[in-house]
Parts: sequence; structure tokens; C-alpha cells
Amino acid sequence: MVRMPTTRPYHHGDLRAALLTSAERTLREKGVAALSLRELARDVGVSHAAPGRHFKDKQALLDALTLVGFERMARAMDAADDPELPLERRLTALAKTYLGFAIENAELLELMFARKHDPDVSAQLTAAVDRSAEPITRLISDAQQRGEIIEGDPERITMVAAASLHGLAAFTANGSLPAEASLAGLDEHIHHLLHGLRPR
Repeated sequence: MVRMPTTRPYHHGDLRAALLTSAERTLREKGVAALSLRELARDVGVSHAAPGRHFKDKQALLDALTLVGFERMARAMDAADDPELPLERRLTALAKTYLGFAIENAELLELMFARKHDPDVSAQLTAAVDRSAEPITRLISDAQQRGEIIEGDPERITMVAAASLHGLAAFTANGSLPAEASLAGLDEHIHHLLHGLRPR
């Protein structure tokens, strides 16, 4: 009697994590246009339909990558924040972490901020974006309590600081500024941010 081959059950451990790892590698090496669920399935070694269990389409994949990016950034910024440091050194440490993230994850950073303002972003992603800014907001609030910076809405002041840091990071990530020059000039950048540009 000839036995017919049985269909093996689908199994790939944590397929979602494997797909996101492969997607981030593709993003880094080839850019967002090269991402496709079918190619990721081939790369991971599953059927072309398998990624649909986790991502309904490419946009859902991009949203998931964006979430991964903001969560990773938030963890890095939290780890870098030391409330015991003087204000300027504390902000410089946060800025160095942010800049380092931008240098190491240039393509992901671009995706993160392209997706951040999409009207259909999930509540989970919105929360992750907010968490990534919390260390700078804490720093601003602490400095205000000590009379080290101006009074005002901490979130508005955070936006000013974050815009300055993100501008430097974006210039570095897109190649407008060499990474070495950005890192070497970071202390001066933070000094100007804190003290302004007027002669003293």
C-alpha cells in the first residue's frame, strides 16, 4: 500500500519576530520600496501566505516596524537618562543616545517619522511615540524645578529641544553631516541649545 504524504502542520516558532527581523534587514540594505510580504516569506522560509497571519498588508508591516523603532528608542533613551547628572551633561547624554540611534538606524528612523503622523496610527504606536520623548520631558521638568531653565509648559519646551536634536540626527542619518562631525560637535550643539545664540 502506498502511503500518501501528509501535510505537515505549519510551524516556525515566533514567525512575527522573524518577519520583523528580516524586514528591518531589508529596510537597512535595500530601502522601504524593497519590502514585500512575499519576499519576506521567502527569506524566512515559509509559505507566501504565512505572513498574512500577522500582517494584513505591507502597510501593517511598516506600522509594526515603526512601533519596534519607537519602543527601541524609548528603551535606549530611558537607559541613558541619569537624573544625578548636571543639566548640560544629562541632556548631552540623551542627545548622544538619540544621535547614535539615528546613525545606526537611519532607514528605520526615516520610516518612524514618516509614519508617526499618519491619521490611522494605532493607540499603541501613539503611546510608544510619547514614551520616546518622556526622558527629555522629565529632564525639562526637573530643570524647571531647580530654576535652571525658563518656566513654561514642559511639553512645549521639550518640542523645541527635540526638534533641535532630531534636526541634527536627520542631517546625520541622511548623510548631510558626517557622523563623526555630528558626534564631535554635540557638546557645542547642546551648549547653544541650552544657552541660546545671543552674545554673553
